[in-house]
Amino acid sequence: MTKAAELVPSLQHIQHENGWISREDMIDLSRRLDVPLYHVYGVVTFYPHFRTRPPPKHVIHVCDDLNCRLKHGGNLVKQAEDLARGRSDVEVKPCSCLGQCDRAPAAMIDDWPYAPDSPQALLSLIRDCISEIPVPKTPTIGMKGPWKSDPYPSPEQHYSALKALVTGEAEQQEDRNSEAMKKVLESGLRGMGGAAFPVGRKWEGVLNPRAQAAPARYVVCNGDESEVGTFKDREILRNLPHLVIEGMAIAGAIANATRGYLYVRHEYVEQIDILNAAIARAYQIGALGKDIFGSGKSFDLTLFVSPGGYIQGEGSALMEAIEGKRGQPRNGTEDFGPVARATVRGLFGMPTILNNVESFVYVPAILMNGAQWFKELGVAGNPGLKWVGIGGDVARPQVLEVPHGMTFKEALDLCGGMRDGKKLKAIMPSGPSFGFLPPEYLDARMEFPNKENFGMLAKAGASIGSAAVVFLNEDRDLVDAALSCTRFYRNESCGKCVPCRVGSQKMVDIIEGVLEGTARNDDVEQVERLSRTLYLTSICGLGQVVPKPFESVVKYWGDDPRIARARERTVRLTVNGSGSLSR
Repeated sequence: MTKAAELVPSLQHIQHENGWISREDMIDLSRRLDVPLYHVYGVVTFYPHFRTRPPPKHVIHVCDDLNCRLKHGGNLVKQAEDLARGRSDVEVKPCSCLGQCDRAPAAMIDDWPYAPDSPQALLSLIRDCISEIPVPKTPTIGMKGPWKSDPYPSPEQHYSALKALVTGEAEQQEDRNSEAMKKVLESGLRGMGGAAFPVGRKWEGVLNPRAQAAPARYVVCNGDESEVGTFKDREILRNLPHLVIEGMAIAGAIANATRGYLYVRHEYVEQIDILNAAIARAYQIGALGKDIFGSGKSFDLTLFVSPGGYIQGEGSALMEAIEGKRGQPRNGTEDFGPVARATVRGLFGMPTILNNVESFVYVPAILMNGAQWFKELGVAGNPGLKWVGIGGDVARPQVLEVPHGMTFKEALDLCGGMRDGKKLKAIMPSGPSFGFLPPEYLDARMEFPNKENFGMLAKAGASIGSAAVVFLNEDRDLVDAALSCTRFYRNESCGKCVPCRVGSQKMVDIIEGVLEGTARNDDVEQVERLSRTLYLTSICGLGQVVPKPFESVVKYWGDDPRIARARERTVRLTVNGSGSLSR
């Protein structure tokens, strides 16, 4: 750990106190932390949450991504701008997904999330704010338990799995660790952030002699869910923070890691307060600290609040942010191979266990109830449970804790079916990353693909991924929906690699051309070549999935007149008056 690791929290403190970060603040921080001024400036100007000028009196950021756009038709931003017209002390602008998709539309008003479930109600709050009528910071109402993920009937029993692991005869500690690892491996638990890599195998990577010989090891929880339609971790952090903390501490105990970081997006203001309280309680009862439950083992946990940006959901970018750098994905050390993995060279260059919120939350129950118990909770050969966020045109958008492998139709039924009795037109199975699928995929299972279980979803080249499921009704314009998702990727590209930075804009241009009827005759055909280029040359997954939304629309709804017209257009070259060629 270096002094630079204090940079982002220090900048956040300055902005919290002053509202912005001045040149003098940067110079002072550069001297205090012994970090070059250009580095401080680079970090401040990279993250969207930091300000280098005094903020206006009111800051209103309206979500314009898919779920919110479905609710307000893209008009709410303009209506809010009209309300603020002539007010230089009010900032109104669109923003990326706020993780409030079940209560869309949503906005951040003076750094507090509001999602009152109708465009009119949200616009009323915005009008009140601009009119200097106080807008109360009301807490939102979340899910109600009990949850199968939680093995504890009462708070007094929290952290029992951790306590059983670290206490007892010292000479038997290695046996207890081995038994815990065996349960995690045999449970079939996979990375629930979307990658689906087996959790036990990842943890084993930090148990090898080389990793154990390193000066330090870390445990990191990725709670930065910021993809369009993703909000399941929001409810896990609200309701089960003790399980996330315990799962991290268990990983630390097994891997002999003494420090962890729980990374959460700054828009989750309620969850930040809940997590701070839960961490304080864990220290108070001895579940965290220098002597966990009197065992002599130590594990300290820091809550790291993101300074903004979807790209921090990528593991290496997230670690760069914690280290006090610009949160951009790392180039794989020596390009490829195991040395590029976090388990070998992760946070601060040390072996690191990095998992998603949902992955950690299951660990205590697996240790308490056994691997077989967890496996049997799933269906159709899929082990365990799955938390999914259901949004879009359903009667009751919500977060569900369901058997892993449930069908989309079963999930839709749990949400009361389609709103207003309209027919289903498309399913977005996991945010924009896998695009849209037609209604016949209702019978597909919400699952991760594997060699033993290659179902409908896998055959379509998709996965449950981050479990951001959106159902769209028969009236929805899928070309416009694809454009919305592609703009999100363009806006959130960190700009580090040329293919993503330029390719994402090119994709936006193509889709806009199709919508406006100005696409060139080969634009739609170029999508396949552009997709291949992005997949082969982008540094991280963001660039690789940029074309997915529009690709899927072309594949399944290619008879859309606008797409067909774009394919049929011919380019006529004529000689203009100056003798040069023009279209």
